[in-house]
Amino acid sequence: MNGLLRRHRFLIARRITQGLTLVLFFGGSAWGWTILTGNLSAAKVLNAVPLTDPYAVLQILATGNVVQAEALTGALIVLLFFGVIAGRAFCGWVCPVNMVTDAAGWLRRKVNHEAAGVGARISRNTRYGVLGLSLLLSPILGVAAFEWISPVSMLHRGIIFGMGFGWLVILALFLFDLLAVRNGFCGHACPLGGFYALVGRYSLLRVRHDKDHCTVCMQCTEICPENQVLGMVGKENALVLSGECINCGKCIEACDDNAMAFGIRYFSGNK
Repeated sequence: MNGLLRRHRFLIARRITQGLTLVLFFGGSAWGWTILTGNLSAAKVLNAVPLTDPYAVLQILATGNVVQAEALTGALIVLLFFGVIAGRAFCGWVCPVNMVTDAAGWLRRKVNHEAAGVGARISRNTRYGVLGLSLLLSPILGVAAFEWISPVSMLHRGIIFGMGFGWLVILALFLFDLLAVRNGFCGHACPLGGFYALVGRYSLLRVRHDKDHCTVCMQCTEICPENQVLGMVGKENALVLSGECINCGKCIEACDDNAMAFGIRYFSGNK
């Protein structure tokens, strides 16, 4: 049992974090809890500390609308946390869509779609194109363009307030990741992921690779949802410096050689 818990320690921690976030938001809506109120776009902690999605604020600013000082403060807090400390951890530790795409990825590996030649390929840079497009469309449409159709907001608000036809969108996303593109939405198409990849480019929390322990089994690259960031595996002692890493810890769990671990940038020999 201890071995199983260790093998999935970051997965368990991520699911607890994601689940607890949803429970607290639900409690705020249904039972008047004040620990965490609102939603992933705009929230408050203990009715005092604002937390705002900086990408949503950026889209609103693009429309020419005025953003309240409290929302700007909340966006700055979130930017500082992920930009300075956690990197793109929002995608792996907070976003509810991650649970859907992880499930699709697990099932995809079980049926071995890649070996069967099933699937398509799109560039991971697509997310940056969608990011730019959302900022271009926001002033034209007069609304935060991605927020209007975001599966992230749709799933989160649906769990809290009721899904309706939103389940069809989530099912489509699951099938897209399962049948079309491996890690298709989060790893290729989601502009929010692209935004946090840019924001977290110089953050402190990093995955560290130890070449001296590595047997080049490549289990880490097999499981990693952003395996393009692991180019150093088997080659050098290095930190994963790409902002596209979501700090999910899957590569650490998969490594039986203890060659992967979390480290702190600027204190682990790499900048």
